[in-house]
Order: sequence, then C-alpha cells, then structure tokens
Amino acid sequence: MARKMLINGELEKSNQEESHYDFDLFVIGAGSGGVRASRFSAQFGAKVGICELPFHPISSEVIGGVGGTCVIRGCVPKKILVYGASFGPELELFLFEALLYSKPILFSQTLKFISCEIYNFWVRLDARNYGWELNEKIDFNWKKLLQKKTEEIIRLNGIYKRLLSNAGVKLYEGEGKVVGPNEVEVTQLDGTKICYSAKHILIATGGRAQRAAIPGQELAITSDEALSLDELPKRAVILGGGYIAIEFASIWRGMGCTVDLFFRKELPLRLYFKGFDDEMRAVVARNLEGRGINLHPRTSLTELVKTEEGIKVVTDHGEEIMADVVLFATGRVPNTKRLNLEAVDVELDKTGAIKVDEYSRTNIPSIWAIGDVTNRMNLTPVALMEGTLFAKTVFGGQPCKPDYSNIPCAIFCIPPLSVVGLSEEQAIEQAKGDVLVFTSTFNPMKNTVSGRQEKTIMKLVVDAETDKVLGASMCGPDAAEIMQVSVVFVQYFMNS
Repeated sequence: MARKMLINGELEKSNQEESHYDFDLFVIGAGSGGVRASRFSAQFGAKVGICELPFHPISSEVIGGVGGTCVIRGCVPKKILVYGASFGPELELFLFEALLYSKPILFSQTLKFISCEIYNFWVRLDARNYGWELNEKIDFNWKKLLQKKTEEIIRLNGIYKRLLSNAGVKLYEGEGKVVGPNEVEVTQLDGTKICYSAKHILIATGGRAQRAAIPGQELAITSDEALSLDELPKRAVILGGGYIAIEFASIWRGMGCTVDLFFRKELPLRLYFKGFDDEMRAVVARNLEGRGINLHPRTSLTELVKTEEGIKVVTDHGEEIMADVVLFATGRVPNTKRLNLEAVDVELDKTGAIKVDEYSRTNIPSIWAIGDVTNRMNLTPVALMEGTLFAKTVFGGQPCKPDYSNIPCAIFCIPPLSVVGLSEEQAIEQAKGDVLVFTSTFNPMKNTVSGRQEKTIMKLVVDAETDKVLGASMCGPDAAEIMQVSVVFVQYFMNS
C-alpha cells in the first residue's frame, strides 16, 4: 500500500527510494491516544510497534500499563468510586422513607411506599457490589469496593491489549526512549535494551500528578495512591480546587469521611479553559458544603508534620488541623523526563510539554506527539481525537487538524457538573453583540422526599442576534449524561 505523509501542510509525493525501517510507526505510550493512533494507523496499512511500562494501579517513572491514566488510574477507577460514594446518601434516603412510611394509612401513601420499596430494592442490590450493606444500620466495606475497582481495570487492561493484537500492532513491555530521529530504544523488563527504527515516532506518554513543594510533602499522596488506599481515612485534607480535588472530596465525604478542602481562589474550579463560570462554580461550592465538606477558600498549606495522632497540617493562615491522609491535587505534569528528547533536540515548553504544530508534529519532522504530553487539552476524548487524526494525516492521506472548540467535559463531584461551549463570561468577552443567558433552577424529584436542599441548575448562553447556542452547563443528578444533548446544539450551531 502506498503511504503519504504531511510536509508543510501538503501531502508528500511518493518516494521510490524510501529507506527501510523496522516499523512505519513506533509509538511510545499505550494510553488512550497511543492505542487509538496505533490501531488506526495499522488499519491504513502501516506496520506499527508500541511500547508501554509494566502494569500497576499506582504509576511511577518505571510503572504504567496498557490503557494509560484514564483506564488504570483516572476516569474509570475514579467513576467507580464516585458511583460507590453516591450510594451512601441513597441508602440514608431509604432509611428515611422506611421510617416515614412505616405505618401507611392512606391508599396513596401505600402505593408510594410500595414504589419506594421496589426502587430501593434495586438500590440496595447495586449498592452491595459497591461495598455497602443495609441491615439494622448502613455499613461500608472499602476493601470490597477496592477489589471491584481493581478487577475492572485489570479487565480493561486486557481488552486494550487485545485491541492492539487484533489490529496487528506489536506490543513491547518496557520503557521506551528516543535515541534518534528515527530510532527508539526499549528497555525490557529483564534490563536488556533493544533498538527499533521507524519512519515515524509518536510520543503519547501522558502526564503524572505533581506534589506541592512544601516541607513534609512526602507525607502526602496524589490521586494515584488515593485510588488504592489500603484503609479508608476518617479525616482527609485535600489541597487543590480543580476537578480531581473536588471529585475526591465528594468520594470520601460520601463514604463518611471528614473532609477539609483547601484552595487558593474564592471558588473551586477555574474560570477559564474549560468554561466554568462563576455561577456554576458557586453552585458546586454550595453543594459541597451542603454535603458536609469543609471549604477553606484562599488558603494554602505550608507544612505537613507526622505525629502520633496523624498528620498535622499547617496553613498559610497559621491554622492547624489533624488528618489521616493529605491529598495533593495540585495539577499534573507531562511525562517527558525520561524520554531522552534533548538528544534529538525536540522542543519542550516551560512545563516540560512537547511543542507540536496544528497537526501534532514536533520540530523534528519524523517525531509526533499527542495527548496530555503536549498539554493542549488534557481530556481522554481529546487524546482519542488527536490519535485518530494523526493516523489519517500520516497514513490515511487525509490531513486533519484537531478542533478544540466546543469540547464537552464533566466534573464527577456529587452531584456532577457538566459544560460545553462558552461560559457566560467567555461569551460576553468574545461575542460581537449582545448575549442572552437562560437559567432554570429546580428541585430534583429524588430530593422532594429526603428534604435535601440541593437544587439542579441548567444554563444556556445564546447569541442574541442569531439565536445560536454558544454554551451550556448543568449541575445536578445525571448532568454528564443529560449534557450529551446540549453538545449537539452547541457543536452544530442549532438555535435555542
């Protein structure tokens, strides 16, 4: 099969004297983006090799696993824990209903009691698989949920390996690094090193959680360790105001832990980048507090000290608090440190991310990069998109540029927040004319019986002149799934 590649925005002409390589493409990193790029490139007829570090739930510089962050220590295990944490309030609601309808008198009350019993039977049945038991009291088994989580990521790790095998991609387990513009060195598990040549090299090594540089930082954990703790903490302190911090605050609180959340801004989540506007950020903060999470805005940590009672946490306001675990959710950094990129002069930015052009190509023509290692938009669906378009560009004869506009995202706090398109602030700043904002606030039906004062809010931002939807957001039960409909409106410029 004839293959064409992109040079300066144009497809190259066939070269009959092309040099021989071991592979048409060698990929370093078998996460979501790397696996997608490998499979699709192979479908276009390319001979593809890929390497990945050995599997383990907690990553390090020498441990990883096929499936990458999302599958092994990110989206998948996190959502399993979120689902597990969500059952706590559900079971509390069941106990409340059982007490409320323990002596039904009216026929309508009897029907409502029966319907609640049927619903809550399935809640309890599902809850057992997430570690919950409801007898005379509510009990939670953290180790059972942890085992279920581990079983699922092992299953998915195997599926990703089979996807590569079925596509004809050769998988090497070991650490890969670039030793030349067309050469990769793989250090195998036994320490032996093998070099492979490739016409194209794709780097898809993702990112890693970073720690705050304060005294006692070694006493803290990152999200990797938080997903695999041997024991569930009773007292948790979290540093950070991003999605990881908020999600773990919701998880641990839902499982009965005391949680203190410290962040630098007045409200959690960032105003820019993903389109979290002030109104939705305030809703999230209010919900977190309503669930019993202690918020500490405009506060950072200055020191951690190990004591007999636990970890003493010292803030920049001079406050002290005791914790069983301290989570640093202070951002992630690209995995480029051990790739040997300086040897071939691949350009990096100040964060260590690989610089690429609009086609995901580095300054070295034969080397490309996709996903979190480029620090463009660090979301799994984006890495998948970049991997697909890389394959089409380099091996499919279809030059494609990733489009980063109107990409939806969700924060899996409890209840979740989801957004797509522009925030209200972004729309006002970017719009040429007036902007209309529509909001709807209501009490979810499941809260009408429990009495929980937690409102769902939905928001649309619309161009006043054209009536086009510029952005949408929602915070409430099932927001991530419901927002899928709004994505169509925003991406395809449908009218409100």
